[in-house]
Amino acid sequence: MKSTVLASSIAIAAGQQAGTLQAENHPPLSWTDHGQNVAGKVVIDANWRWTHKTGETTNCYTGNEWDPQLCPDKETCTQNCVVEGADAEYTETYGVTSEGNKLTLGFVTEGEYSVNVGSRTFLMDDDYAYKLFQLKNKEFTYTVDDSNLDCGLNGALYFVQMDADGGKEKYGNAGAQLGLGYCDAQCPHDLKFINGEANVEGWVPSDTDVNAGTGKYGSCCTEIDIWEANKMSMAYTMHSCSPGDQQRCEGVDCGDNGEDRFSGLCDKNGCDIQPHRLGTHNFFGPGSDFQIDSTKPVTVTTQFITNDGTDHGKLTEVKQFYSQDGRTIEHPSYTVNGKQHNSITDDFCADWVAVTQDGTNFLEKGGLDAVEKAIDAGVVLVMSLWDDHYANMLWLDSTYPTDGSQPGSYRGACSIDSGKPEDVEKDQASATVIFSDIKFGPIGSTTSSATVV
Repeated sequence: MKSTVLASSIAIAAGQQAGTLQAENHPPLSWTDHGQNVAGKVVIDANWRWTHKTGETTNCYTGNEWDPQLCPDKETCTQNCVVEGADAEYTETYGVTSEGNKLTLGFVTEGEYSVNVGSRTFLMDDDYAYKLFQLKNKEFTYTVDDSNLDCGLNGALYFVQMDADGGKEKYGNAGAQLGLGYCDAQCPHDLKFINGEANVEGWVPSDTDVNAGTGKYGSCCTEIDIWEANKMSMAYTMHSCSPGDQQRCEGVDCGDNGEDRFSGLCDKNGCDIQPHRLGTHNFFGPGSDFQIDSTKPVTVTTQFITNDGTDHGKLTEVKQFYSQDGRTIEHPSYTVNGKQHNSITDDFCADWVAVTQDGTNFLEKGGLDAVEKAIDAGVVLVMSLWDDHYANMLWLDSTYPTDGSQPGSYRGACSIDSGKPEDVEKDQASATVIFSDIKFGPIGSTTSSATVV
């Protein structure tokens, strides 16, 4: 028994570590929890941070490649390389700024030593742990300004089933303090560190992204997308995984794009409500012709409804509505597979996949039961801004698949030639998304009365 404990201790000590050259100072972000103001903070994902040799300024990772001398294999790389803290870099390097209850994410930021594209941030409970949300029988409200996001960009607010400490206890890594432990339903391979180890094995630099590549491993977990949008289109989507907690994947389990897409641990397509896909084209977009005018801020409320109206009931529905200019705007009743739906339920998801025939395996991976398990464990709030080097964000705002043959393939008015990252990063370099006035509490507690339309 003693030798087992010793081996475990050694393994934990071997995990990826924090650098000591720059203190970490998390940007403040106030929010409201059950009517009480919280002096919260955010942290940027470790994937954006400076990775260098322990005690030196020599880069372990430059552009989209690992240093072959410092990182010949994952064990050596993990021991040689640390992830560094950030202070003024939040604004000057990453384009992340906060003021009061408002968080602004910039798109392209020209730093002293690099050009940064997009960001991914997490809400913290304290300086060493992410805030975990139990969402059942609760609602989550915030205001978002997408007016500066055109075709090809995605200002996203969502939840994932990450560990509160970012894996620090399990893997001995630098933890949530430095934004470790990310996972989502796409099982991303571009993470530089997974489960406390460098993801250097089989690393392939991207042909189209000067800052990214992909390694052998991915990191999977259940994902609850309550806002993916630019000013052209919006969607909210549930993704189930089995198991749903953070898992390092390899091979078929990652469900990589291609023939293995629906063979992995997670449902990658998800079950979504996206007005354009459901045949309503005047719901969300730029200008007064739309029920929600995306050239102005909009307040978004998502309710996680249980079968008995209690925190311990079974999650049966995820409903979303919006407030703008003193009006409350609800989704219309969409006809799906001959039935009426205006929220995400397992019945809606069954009808939707019957219509689209797109292979979505949300129900097979657990459906809302899997989402409920994630919520019961606690999910982490993510706010990000990104462009898409795989599909040019056409799945959000254009026609995808691009031949338009599949029911639900029309997703927005953007051209099928839009969203190319080289164009987006040049033409929309100054784009921003602003998230503000986050409120969390019992259903009915976070919104004021307004005229329902």
